[in-house]
Amino acid sequence: MQISSRFTIAIHMLACMDTFKDEYKITSNFLASSINVNPVIIRKLLSQLKDAGLIEVKRGPGGATIAKPLNEITFLDVYRAVECLEENTLFHFHENPNPECPVGRNIHCILDDKLIRVQNAMERELESITLHDMKQDLEKYLEQENKII
Repeated sequence: MQISSRFTIAIHMLACMDTFKDEYKITSNFLASSINVNPVIIRKLLSQLKDAGLIEVKRGPGGATIAKPLNEITFLDVYRAVECLEENTLFHFHENPNPECPVGRNIHCILDDKLIRVQNAMERELESITLHDMKQDLEKYLEQENKII
């Protein structure tokens, strides 16, 4: 199992929005060129981020902007905005375990609480990282690149 790339693409988008906000109009085409994906994918994620209140999108000359201070947006906020989780659960259980089998009959009892603990741990970690943290890391890498050039 793997979490989709929507989350990392959304983080990339937000990093670009912040980094280039004073230099470029932030459009789906602009973001798609940095991420190297189809602009349709970007537009879908822009819509989800907007619906979650993380960005503002102004049609025409406006472009996309981040709606809150970076230290108020966590990775968990972004994850919840763009990942399509059924009933807000990370793990999808197989549909019909065999009730005649002792394992199948008890698999939910065996796994449910453990999977909830795993999801809670992941969400706590995502909640501990903000876009401001990411920006500070990006600035360090950009500084290093400028020293090399």
